Amino acid sequence: MQLLLIGLGGFVGTILRHILGGMVQSGAGHSAFPWGTLTVNLLGCFGIGLIAELSEARGFLRPEMRGFLMVGILGGFTTFSAFASETVSAVRDAAMGLALLNIVASVGLGLVAVLGGRMVAHAIWG
Repeated sequence: MQLLLIGLGGFVGTILRHILGGMVQSGAGHSAFPWGTLTVNLLGCFGIGLIAELSEARGFLRPEMRGFLMVGILGGFTTFSAFASETVSAVRDAAMGLALLNIVASVGLGLVAVLGGRMVAHAIWG
C-alpha cells in the first residue's frame, strides 16, 4: 500500500511540476534562466521543510502520509535532474555566469526554503 501511495503522489507531483514550471517559464518571456525549475524546486524545498518539521517535532503525520507527501508528491514535483541538465547546458553554451547563478540560487535558496518551511511549521504549530 505504501508503494501505491508514493506512486500516486509522484503522479500528482509530476503533473503539478509540469503545469507550474511551464507557466512560470512562459511568464519569464525569453529569459535563458530556468525560472520554472527554480520555482518548483524552491516550493518543494519549502514544502519538505514544513512537512519534515511537522512530522519530526509534532508527530503530525503517519508514515504512509509522510511517504505520499514527501517522497511521492514533493519527489515528483521537484527536479534535481532538470537543474543539473540546465546548468550543464549553460556551461556548454559558455554562459558561465548563468550556470553559476543557477547553482547558487538553487542550492542556496533551496536551503533557505527548507529552513523557512521548518520555521513556519514551528511558529504555527510550535
